[in-house]
Amino acid sequence: MEVLIILLPILIFSLCFHEFSHGYMAYRLGDHTAARNGRLTLNPIAHLDPIGSLMILFVGFGWAKPVPVDSRLLRNPRTDMMKVAAAGPVSNILLAMAGGMTLRLLNGTGLLTETILILIIYFTRINIALAVFNMIPIAPLDGSQIFSGYLMKHNPELAWKIQAYGPQVLFGLILFGYFTGFSIIWMVMEPFVSFFMLLFAGIAI
Repeated sequence: MEVLIILLPILIFSLCFHEFSHGYMAYRLGDHTAARNGRLTLNPIAHLDPIGSLMILFVGFGWAKPVPVDSRLLRNPRTDMMKVAAAGPVSNILLAMAGGMTLRLLNGTGLLTETILILIIYFTRINIALAVFNMIPIAPLDGSQIFSGYLMKHNPELAWKIQAYGPQVLFGLILFGYFTGFSIIWMVMEPFVSFFMLLFAGIAI
């Protein structure tokens, strides 16, 4: 329960910052849809998805409502959509870098209490995990948009299947990991999360 109390605010803030970054990038590139829908904010009420929030509570991982983007309003729709998609994971990497830098500078100085130290470690690790998770090229994750141009060019049939069946596959993998204790998604993510945790914070956990 104590861990959940720490994790929930970090995860909610990180998810909201992620979605805000999508909307802000779209805004900068000419699409004001997110702004008109009240999504250029860090207010959790504007971003949290009911089912995604329940998943956070019961599974420990969830999602926020996707930010609405109208590609027709972007100056260069194909490349700009890739930039909008990449803004989310990049925002989490930036938060993780800030957390890791704080750990490197202050850990061992006596300026951090044990609680604050644990909080920053969780903050850094969660943001790395969110970035890595969202880079998986399965719809509706950001990776599917980032790599869609390449896939459409070289294997349009695979790109279509990823968009059509990706959400069901992803949800099934999450539930499979929850009920069996063996997460295929985490097996793929863990080496990357450990690498960036070591790179940013100097901690191999």
